Amino acid sequence: MNILGLSCYYHDAAACLIRDGVIVAAAQEERFNRLKYSPEFPAGAINYCLQAGDIIIDDVDHIAFYEMPFLKLQRVVLNHILNFPRSFKLFLQTMPSWLSDRLVLPITLKKNLGYEGPVHFLSHHLAHAASSFYCSPFEEAAILTADGIGEWASTTLAHGRAGEIHMLNELRYPNSLGLLYTAITTYLGFRALSGEGKVMALAEFGEPAYLDRLRSIVNLKEDGSLNIDRRYFTFFAGRRMYTRRFVKEMGPEYAPGVEVDQRGRDMAASLQRLCEEALLKMAVKAHDLTDSDHLCLAGGVSLNITATSRIREEAPFKDIFIQPAAGDSGSALGAALYLHYALNGSERIQSFHDLFLGPEFTPLQIRRAFNNRPVRVTELETDALLDRVARLIADGKIVGWFRGRMEFGPRALGKRSILADPTRSDMKDKLNAKVKHRESFRPYGVSIAAEAIGDYFNMDRPSPYMLQVATVKPEVRKIIPAAIHVNSTSRIQTVSRDSDGVYYELMQKLRDLIGVPMVLNTSFNDRGEPIVCTPDDAINCFLGTDIDYLVMENFLVEKSSKSA
Repeated sequence: MNILGLSCYYHDAAACLIRDGVIVAAAQEERFNRLKYSPEFPAGAINYCLQAGDIIIDDVDHIAFYEMPFLKLQRVVLNHILNFPRSFKLFLQTMPSWLSDRLVLPITLKKNLGYEGPVHFLSHHLAHAASSFYCSPFEEAAILTADGIGEWASTTLAHGRAGEIHMLNELRYPNSLGLLYTAITTYLGFRALSGEGKVMALAEFGEPAYLDRLRSIVNLKEDGSLNIDRRYFTFFAGRRMYTRRFVKEMGPEYAPGVEVDQRGRDMAASLQRLCEEALLKMAVKAHDLTDSDHLCLAGGVSLNITATSRIREEAPFKDIFIQPAAGDSGSALGAALYLHYALNGSERIQSFHDLFLGPEFTPLQIRRAFNNRPVRVTELETDALLDRVARLIADGKIVGWFRGRMEFGPRALGKRSILADPTRSDMKDKLNAKVKHRESFRPYGVSIAAEAIGDYFNMDRPSPYMLQVATVKPEVRKIIPAAIHVNSTSRIQTVSRDSDGVYYELMQKLRDLIGVPMVLNTSFNDRGEPIVCTPDDAINCFLGTDIDYLVMENFLVEKSSKSA
C-alpha cells in the first residue's frame, strides 16, 4: 500500500511516501522551489517522492494531510471577529487563500496531480505525535508535542503503544509556548521561523534578568501550562505579536539587523530559561499521566536542543526520542504513518532507519552540472578523495560536501554539509563572516566518530541527528576552540561506520592530521537560502561564497580563475 503524506499552506511544506509502513522518501518543498520555509503546495517534493518510489500518482492508494482545515478555519474566523476592526485588512488578505486551496484540497490534488483517490485529514498535533512515536525505537512511550499552533492545540500530551496513539491532554491557543518564543524573537529584531535558533544561541550571552517578570506575564504553572496575559501579547491583531504595554515595560523593540545589546541578550536568556522550565514541567506531567519510561518529542519547539537536553538529563525517563524533522515538514511523515496504522492494525514495524530520504544524483548528472561553469574538476577514487579532503581541511580550507541522499529536516548530517577544522580558533568567525554571512555569535556543531565521544564530551550516548548538546571536557577545550559555544558546550552528531562509512572514514583520516576524529559541520547553504538539493544548487552556493573546495560524490571541484 502506497500512502502519500503532505503538509503545506503555512510553513515547511513537505511530502513523503510510505509503502507498507516503511518510509521510502521524504523532502521539504523549499529544497525544490528554493524558497526557505516554503508554504506552497509541495509539487516538487511530491514529484520527487513518486520518482523515488518508482510509481505514478495512480499507484498512490491514500493521501494523508497534516491538519484539519475546517477546524483551523473555525479558529481563524473567530479571531477575525474578536479582533474586528483591526483584523479586517488581514481578513481580506487571508480568506482568498482559504477558499482557493486549503478548504478544497481534494480539488487541488485532482487539478495538480490528477489524483482522485481518498484524502484523509488528521489533527495537526496527532500528526506531530505520530511522526515521533512511530519513528522511535519504543513500543510504548509518552508523547509531548509543542509548537506554535495547530487547529486549536499548542501543546499536547499523548500515550503511544504499539500502533495506537491516545491523546490525553492539551493546551489551547492563545496559550502557546511556541508563539510566545516567536513573539519575543521578533521583538529582538529577528524574523519569525528563522530567528528562534538565533535567540537560543544569543541567550548564552545574557542573564535571565527578566525571568520573574516573564513568568508572571505568562502565568507559568507547575504542569508547564501557560495562561498568557493578553495585555502583553496578541497573536492575531496586527503586524506584531507583542503589545505596546510589553514594549513600555521591557524597553524599545529592536530593529532588524541591529546588534542586540545586553538588555536584549538578557531578554533572550530569560525567554530561553522560561522555555526550558515549561518544557521540563510538561515532560514531568507526561510521565505522571503515562508512567512510561520513554518520551517522544515533536513540534517545532522540540528543536530547542538546550531545552530538550535538560529534559534528557532531568526528567524521569530512561530514554527520549526527538523527531529530527520536528517541525511541520515532519508532520507530513506523521500523517502518513498514522494512516498506515489506522488502516492496517496496530502491529508495529520498523518504519524509520535514517534521515537520508531525499534525492541523490548519478555521476553523469553531476558532470552535466559542471558544463559552462568556472570550475576545475578532478575525479578520484574514494580513498584518495578522503586523503585529499582531510589534508585540505587540516590546512584550514572550507569544503562543501555533497554526497548521497539529501537529509530530511533542518539538520545537515554529512550529505549536504559545509566542513571545516574545529581546532582552528579563527574558523567560527571565518565561517560566519565569509561563508554563512550570519551573526558573529552563532555557534557551530561537530560530527564526531561515535566511539570517541566520551573522550571529548561529557556524554556517553549516541547523537546521530545533531539534536543534543554536551559540555566539552575542560582538558580538551583548547584543542577544539571553533566547536565550543560561550557556555562550553557543543552540538554533536555522532557518526558510525554503519551509519555513513565514507563520512566516518574522513574523521579517521582527520584524527591522523589534526589530532581529533571530528569535523566542524554546518548546513550547505548561504544565509536566507534553503540547504542545497541538486548539483546546480551546490555549485551556485560554492561559487557565491568563500567555500574553498567542493566535493560532489567522487569529484573534487576547485574554482577556476574565471570565478576569482
